Amino acid sequence: MDHRTTGRGKLLFFIFLAFLFGLGLAGGFELPGAPRSTPLALESPPSQPSPSPALRDATDLSEAFIAIAELVTPSVVRIQVQRAATASPHGPLPPGFRDFFGLPDGAPQPEIAGGSGFIVSPDGYILTNNHVIDGAERITVTLVDKRSYTAEVVGRDPTTDVAVVRIDARDLPAARLGDSEDARVGEWVLAIGNPGFSEVSTLDFTVTSGIISAKGRPLQIIGSELQANRNPAAVYAIEDFLQTDAVINPGNSGGPLVNLRGEVIGINTAIASGTGFYQGYGFAIPVNLARRVMSDLIEHGHVRRALLGINIVNVTPEDAEVFRLPEIAGALVEDFAEGSPAQRAGLQRGDVIVEVDGQKVERVGQLQRLIAQHRPGDTVEVRVIRYGETHRFRIRLTEAPIPSDRPRRNTRGRRSPEQLGLEISELTPALARQFGYDRAGGAVITAVLPTSPAAMRDLDGYRIAEINRKPITSAQEAQSMLRSARSGEIVSLLLQGPDGRTRIANLRVP
Repeated sequence: MDHRTTGRGKLLFFIFLAFLFGLGLAGGFELPGAPRSTPLALESPPSQPSPSPALRDATDLSEAFIAIAELVTPSVVRIQVQRAATASPHGPLPPGFRDFFGLPDGAPQPEIAGGSGFIVSPDGYILTNNHVIDGAERITVTLVDKRSYTAEVVGRDPTTDVAVVRIDARDLPAARLGDSEDARVGEWVLAIGNPGFSEVSTLDFTVTSGIISAKGRPLQIIGSELQANRNPAAVYAIEDFLQTDAVINPGNSGGPLVNLRGEVIGINTAIASGTGFYQGYGFAIPVNLARRVMSDLIEHGHVRRALLGINIVNVTPEDAEVFRLPEIAGALVEDFAEGSPAQRAGLQRGDVIVEVDGQKVERVGQLQRLIAQHRPGDTVEVRVIRYGETHRFRIRLTEAPIPSDRPRRNTRGRRSPEQLGLEISELTPALARQFGYDRAGGAVITAVLPTSPAAMRDLDGYRIAEINRKPITSAQEAQSMLRSARSGEIVSLLLQGPDGRTRIANLRVP
């Protein structure tokens, strides 16, 4: 074979190999003319993984919130009130100055304020807070569809901060009222309001979510810590609020607190805040109480309250030990009103009410709510523990008179030599006049040490009637008995105020 032929063959072989190598590079870099491979994802898309159970639960909860908001929001109204004219803070100003800056002319200006409410009947009855409409000369209600009506006041109750107004309309979307007794701590809730446009808000309808943080919250608070539609002077005598972390900002007072069944379980009322804005502590009036008040306001124009005729406080650990209670729970009877049905039935000072009509009583607010659900003339069965012994009484409730405000005494907090932190003095004629007593004589508490066991009891100004169930006739006698008390011992004080009412303070000696 010719060696030239052999050389040409080898050359052709190498050229062929180079061609195949070039095709491989072209395909790898997708050069023009090179065949492109189709991505696997485009040829056969893989099936998407199903959502995790947790994600499905979150989606379901979100859909529930949406459904509830759509269901309840049409029944929530904006309430605008016009109150009596007040003098302008700017005073009289030159006309040109007023016009340039857009200021009022210094003449008295009507106060415009407002809050929220919700429709409870198709024929126009609306529930809201008393502090929303208090002092109103004119009330305007605006519905979700922007229709506005002038409302009339059906009735209002400052004690519970519940009010009912009515508009002349028919076929309105009414909210469904639930059972606040069934509300549980940790349960999801929505707070719905319609603050509208005012000096404190530029918001229309708002829906916020949270949980029930606590039940049975007492709010006997006066001042800036408790804000009710920016009314720092609001005073609450209710001792059974629902607490929630759902946002309740100014203008949302009077709106509904709703559970996940779309039922109203409370009226949004107040927040605990030093600034007037949300800090995670919102409070709502239980709807069971509001329903009872509303019924009386519509039927009678005022609330007919059933009365046991007792002065009660929550049980402390010291009370439980003194009265030999099985647990630290119940309402301690300290005193009776004149002609009290409870006293006539056989109750005594120092009795601890632990049950009403078979329902357990753990705190004062529960007892008040259970009695408030009854009408005057109803009979209730009350179970009490009297120094370890159980007694039952049937009590016919009477109608409560209109309550009067009791002046608050301030603790001066001077240092006291007594172990309990009490400064005790003889009730002289001068001290009797100072504290409001009709006559002098006996022992009176004139100061309480701030760090003492008695510091939180507001005992300043009370006369000591008994110590450990023994009558006290002088300051010296009271001081001697308190000095003889040993550390760890509980001292039981029966105290009497200038109005004649008594109370019990069981204090442990430090």
